[in-house]
Amino acid sequence: MTNAIPMDVIIGVDTHKNAHAAAASSGAGVHLATTTVPASSKGYGALEAWAKSMGAIQAFGIEGTGSYGAGLSRFLRERGHTVVEVNRPNRQLRYQQGNSDAVDAESAARAVLAGQAAGQPKSGTGAVEMIRHLKIARDTAVKARTQAMQTLKAIIVCSPDALREQLDQVRGKMTLLRRLAALRPGPLISTLASVKASLRAIARRWLLLDAEIKQHDAHLETLTAARAPELLKAHGMASGTAAEMLLLVGDNPERIHSEAAFAKLCGACPIPASSGKTGTASTVEATGRPMPPSVE
Repeated sequence: MTNAIPMDVIIGVDTHKNAHAAAASSGAGVHLATTTVPASSKGYGALEAWAKSMGAIQAFGIEGTGSYGAGLSRFLRERGHTVVEVNRPNRQLRYQQGNSDAVDAESAARAVLAGQAAGQPKSGTGAVEMIRHLKIARDTAVKARTQAMQTLKAIIVCSPDALREQLDQVRGKMTLLRRLAALRPGPLISTLASVKASLRAIARRWLLLDAEIKQHDAHLETLTAARAPELLKAHGMASGTAAEMLLLVGDNPERIHSEAAFAKLCGACPIPASSGKTGTASTVEATGRPMPPSVE
């Protein structure tokens, strides 16, 4: 009696915060089975063991590799499996077919099988991931600092006349902020005391956020210089812009196969387009002939 040849299978995974739903499909597109595992290291191991029991694993198609599926994607890639990034089903399909984790997982597997999903996810294990973490912290701090300044200006405009006139005489943003941070409101028995307490708290918050942002900038400059020193040498290229470009590429730039693919990824790729009786230069370039003149 001869041994059966293991069947190639593709595993689609619909990811969520607490649990992941997986579906196995054969290379011929036949649905085999579904399962649900916890979103944890133990659950990832159970999913891998279940997938191996289905046959020879060709690939895992995972939704949300940059969010809920990031941990599972890293786990499987570290064990040598092929992981494909799958876009989540559009809302129109969900309205037509219903919303089910098992159905979404099966759709992910079929997207890989049909070649509709072929993107390699970001590895998220190197210096670029470190830059992303710090960039998130910096950007949120910048937003909070801006809000604090706007709030300070609004409170000063509506503050009692005596205090507002004193503050109007202060020149320089940092001088004003330090002046506000040093206010002594005293007992809260009047509106003057309450507005001083408010201005002092917000000014101190702004100063703390400013110091935090400077610290993030120093760390980002060190990381970007170590990761892409030639990029920082370009004219007008600061560490913030370099960090954005590195985040776009990720820790595994081999996933971008050409300059054209990079242009498409960052939204700089010219797309031939025409609508009705109008045509563009890109249409002429793509077709090799001009659009016919419109007939009114």
